[in-house]
Amino acid sequence: MTRARSPRSRPAAAEVRWRAAARSAIQGRVDGGAVPLLVGPPDDPDAAFLDGIGFPGVPPFTRGIQPTMYRGRLWTFRQYSGFGSAAATNERFRFLLAGGQTGLSVAFDLPTQNGFDSDHPRARGEVGRCGVPVSTLGDMRTLLHDLPLDRATVSMTINATAPILTALLVAVAEENGVPRARLGGTVQNDVLKEYVARGTYIYPPEASMRLSVDLIEFATREMPQWNYISVSGYHMREAGATAVQEVAFTLANALAYVAAVRGRGLDLDDFLPRLSFFFSSDRNFLEEIAKFRAARRLWGRLVVERFGATNLRSRQLRFHTQTAGSSLTAQQPELNVVRTTFEALAAVLGGTQSLHANALDEALGLPTESSARLALRTQQILAEESGIAGTVDPLGGAYEIERLTDSIEAGAREYLARIDDLGGAMVAVERGFFASEIAREAYRVARARERKEEVAVGVNAFTDGNPDFTLFPSGTGRGVAIQRITPAEERRQVDRVRAWKGARDAAAVRTALDTLERGTGRGENTLPLVLAAVRAGATLGEAADVWRALFGVQPPSTAF
Repeated sequence: MTRARSPRSRPAAAEVRWRAAARSAIQGRVDGGAVPLLVGPPDDPDAAFLDGIGFPGVPPFTRGIQPTMYRGRLWTFRQYSGFGSAAATNERFRFLLAGGQTGLSVAFDLPTQNGFDSDHPRARGEVGRCGVPVSTLGDMRTLLHDLPLDRATVSMTINATAPILTALLVAVAEENGVPRARLGGTVQNDVLKEYVARGTYIYPPEASMRLSVDLIEFATREMPQWNYISVSGYHMREAGATAVQEVAFTLANALAYVAAVRGRGLDLDDFLPRLSFFFSSDRNFLEEIAKFRAARRLWGRLVVERFGATNLRSRQLRFHTQTAGSSLTAQQPELNVVRTTFEALAAVLGGTQSLHANALDEALGLPTESSARLALRTQQILAEESGIAGTVDPLGGAYEIERLTDSIEAGAREYLARIDDLGGAMVAVERGFFASEIAREAYRVARARERKEEVAVGVNAFTDGNPDFTLFPSGTGRGVAIQRITPAEERRQVDRVRAWKGARDAAAVRTALDTLERGTGRGENTLPLVLAAVRAGATLGEAADVWRALFGVQPPSTAF
């Protein structure tokens, strides 16, 4: 009598037969490499489901932070914009809102990010080039003129000068009858990653952390709908980080911010629900989906393990996603539409709360109006035509997705242990640990592309048909139209700032800046002080200079 096989033995026998056939088909190369040829079910599927996958809206949050996800509410369409002048950017915001955008996302130019007014000598040549210049309360009024601040959320990508830009936003909103308690949106305010990947820091890390926490404390108490920090992995990924490094380094920085805020005496459940994150969606489609799921699950576990969080909302990782700028190519730029589409799709399948899809021409310059519209329409097609919004976590339970999710979480935990051994994120940042790990990976990828071991379509392979294109001003000529910022636009902005300084009450400004200096030195929260200063007419650069004098300036990194 033949003994019946258990249900588990039948798949095992089938796997043996498949492996033999596969080995024959590809000459024995079934095993090895970073990616398995085929992934099967776990040994204990029921336990693996409950412990690692579960249901959306409840721990471990692998499948999403809301029970119904996009069936209940679509992600926010948040196209990033800022260029030329406050008036030009305001016009672009109106264009995007009319086209169906549901959240405003502000890009600031480099002088604004680095705490220099547009008329400062160090701003010359950079005013309005990669974002909107905002030096004065007048600039912010123009930027937000007639925009629905009580309905559309505002996201500001600003870090070192985040307290000043937040104060300018609050001042303009309250002038227009929108109290700070009703303002919705996000300020990035994540200065730690600036020392790792972007470089738009001003002050030494300890002083920068103090200013970030000032903003968090102020917003927690007075701006209940405001996301006071967006801890960002995006820029580290753009610099070359792997998916595992992006998750690990971002969450390590977040743990540092949480510890610093708790040091101010704030209750965990008062501020954690408004903490948010910002990730890249890069080229490896399945890995990116798994990365978002792993980050969400790992954060939910970390805040329990490290801080004892019990409130459900305190354990949820909410995040914004932007498709990978580093994946865009100047060669055959029309192909960037394809790249952006599947990167946006990965973000949605991974459960993002808001999304920016890059425009096809961003490897060449600022997005034109037509390319910005196409990027917005890409999101709308995903939302309205693809059907993916109808099911929560549609790839959940797929063997490869779950294997990748587990692998990324395990790799991130290994990095977190190394960071703990160093003394935490602040020490790791100051010692250059994050930057060196990312640089090593960036070098590996560059070498792989040089050797054509990693293919970039249109760059190191499939280059036939690459156009010998000429760059034209926006809206003219044939080929690739490029948004250009002219020297005349910069001169007009400089004139506006000088006129502002000439028309204000200089004595009131000096008094307000002196108060800011004394209060900062005494350890007061700087947000009310900055708010009073900008209302008196002080500029962004003048407020930043007060802190330069008090804190000093962090020298540029010499790491390579």
